[in-house]
Amino acid sequence: MDADGAAPSGVGSRPDAPGATPAAASDLFGAAVGLAEQYVSILAGRGVEWGLIGPRETERLWPRHVLNSLAVSGFVPDGSAVVDVGSGAGLPGIPLALARPDLKITLLEPLERRAKFLQLAVDELGLAEHVRVIRGRAEEHKGRYDVVTCRAVAPLDRLLGWTAHLFQPGGRLVALKGQSAAVEVDALDRVLARRKLSGRVASVTPHPDVEETFVVVLS
Repeated sequence: MDADGAAPSGVGSRPDAPGATPAAASDLFGAAVGLAEQYVSILAGRGVEWGLIGPRETERLWPRHVLNSLAVSGFVPDGSAVVDVGSGAGLPGIPLALARPDLKITLLEPLERRAKFLQLAVDELGLAEHVRVIRGRAEEHKGRYDVVTCRAVAPLDRLLGWTAHLFQPGGRLVALKGQSAAVEVDALDRVLARRKLSGRVASVTPHPDVEETFVVVLS
């Protein structure tokens, strides 16, 4: 039994059905679409078994989780060093790594079970050359990055407090957010001014067949 109180059930991926690979996946992942399919299978199997993905989410893994993660890609400059904080099951960091092999990506995750999951996934997908896993908290991490990214981690004010030292000066925070994104950014006016940052919200559709999502950029 690991530190999160769950007993990992082996390293294999149970072949639960995540649904057919959508055409958008080939367009967005290109030559890496096979690896993206493998990752979705890992999420549908081990991700569910280890409690990182809800069982009801398996049929929505492609549109709601994997393809949605690529909404951040257009805000990440070529060759960037990127950290995905609170990476969990690897979203958005692993889809970004598959679609953007030019990036150096760190998956930062405080919980032992999730860090184990991430390392297994990175190894099985052959991503170790440009993706590393670190177990730790954002507020305690000492690295410096061009881009900090995350998905569904915390309210924006708290997130900025945890991560500003990781991307300032000169970098940016690129966060996937819900429909309250604009309200959260507006509420940070004074904090952003004090930190000499600007904030904007972009409505992004990674592909015509993928639902719109919201990306907050602080830089």
